[in-house]
Amino acid sequence: KMKTKITISLLLVASLFIATGCEDFLQKDPQGELTQEAFPVTASDALLATNAVYVSVRDWAYHSGGYPILDIMSDDAHKGSNPNDQLPTVGPYETFSFTSTQDGLDRWWSALYEGIKRANVVIEKVPLITMDEQLRNRYIAEASFLRGLFYFDLARAFGGVPKVTTTTPATKIPRSSDDEIFQLVISDLEFAAQNLPEKSLYGPDDAGRATKGAAKALLARVYLFLGDFENVEKYALEVIVSDEYDMEAVFTDANGKNGEHGVESVFEIGAMEVEGAGGNQYANTQGVRGSPNRGWGFNRPSLDLRNSFETGDPRLSATIIDLGETLDGILILGDGTTPDEVVVDGVVTEVECYNQKVWYPGRNTITQWGHNRRLIRYSDVLLMAAEALNENDKPGDALLYLNQVRERAREGNNTILPDITVTEKNALRNAIMEERRHELALEGHRFWDLIRTGRAAAVLGPMGFEAGKHELFPIPQNEIDISQGSLQQNPNW
Repeated sequence: KMKTKITISLLLVASLFIATGCEDFLQKDPQGELTQEAFPVTASDALLATNAVYVSVRDWAYHSGGYPILDIMSDDAHKGSNPNDQLPTVGPYETFSFTSTQDGLDRWWSALYEGIKRANVVIEKVPLITMDEQLRNRYIAEASFLRGLFYFDLARAFGGVPKVTTTTPATKIPRSSDDEIFQLVISDLEFAAQNLPEKSLYGPDDAGRATKGAAKALLARVYLFLGDFENVEKYALEVIVSDEYDMEAVFTDANGKNGEHGVESVFEIGAMEVEGAGGNQYANTQGVRGSPNRGWGFNRPSLDLRNSFETGDPRLSATIIDLGETLDGILILGDGTTPDEVVVDGVVTEVECYNQKVWYPGRNTITQWGHNRRLIRYSDVLLMAAEALNENDKPGDALLYLNQVRERAREGNNTILPDITVTEKNALRNAIMEERRHELALEGHRFWDLIRTGRAAAVLGPMGFEAGKHELFPIPQNEIDISQGSLQQNPNW
């Protein structure tokens, strides 16, 4: 059963800061509560405050309000679970019939601003602490990276939002323009890229912390969304030539337990096999429903996604769990209250299946909380580089990185997934987009790829997407009410 989640309004950004942190990074429950006046003042406080920012990305609501609505709103997935489970809550996202009061939007908004609040504490207070200068700069850079991540999520989803960069903001803050928010994101990430260490310079106890490569990769993603391909090329290639990353030999390890903090992981959310603090409910929300009981079963892969894979592509079976399959010695039988097939007018429109990318070895729902969600993978960096190089009229270089991704997907079988050789810009652009779909399926990218390339109306129109409206989510109505008029709603909402 879903636990009640506490909603935090934007006004709480201005309230008393409650700091939570961990003695060992991402390994223990948050320790203690300290008032803003007395925290942080020491080097150990600075570590606690920095760790507290990372806690925000393990909040269930950080993941688009809890449910994987970004996949459900794309052509890659359906609501999932049994037909009636959370139908009024999640169902409207699949049909684009949600409103400004829809469940989840307020949680998503609040979780992002809670993370921003914690990041602001580090960015504002830690510079005043007498401590090792290099470590102090690293903490500030880690918080800057995370603040950039949070504001990027806000800007993509809601457009211009209130810009809060202090621990003592005004109680009523109007929306900044989307340009202003994106400039803040870029500034934060540039600072992080300049001051964070490379991944290889961290010890095992610090696995999962923000790195120079993560900051540059996220900059590439931001510029990709903005259509600035010159900067996408710049930052993606800097990550590539750093020699800090590679692809896992086996595709399933890129998101699986065997690849946690591995060569392909540019930035991931560390988690433990515990319910609540320390665990991550993202995978539990999508885990196999029924037998074995691994979760709620939301985010069911679509037939459209299934049928889009090239013949023999191993990523298909590594992305979708089918009934009757055996994973880690466990037979997947599924949920008795979920139809094996959904038939409309004599046509099968859905089959019971699950997202394999969140599969985590175990036999109960608690172990599923141990999945580490990869927010940035190296294969995504390669595909961003390929897309930018093609747009910048360098198709030969683009093919180099595109075909690296296909080579790994083949896993040594040279009879499948032949190298792409087309160099005409439109054809290569389409090939790269298809490769993104199959490589990154069910990882929250497809919806944004359709938005940024202007293809959303054509692809998602039959599902209910309206151009001029659904490119942005509505500002949660409760935030508009609380703001007493300082927040204005997005167009056509």
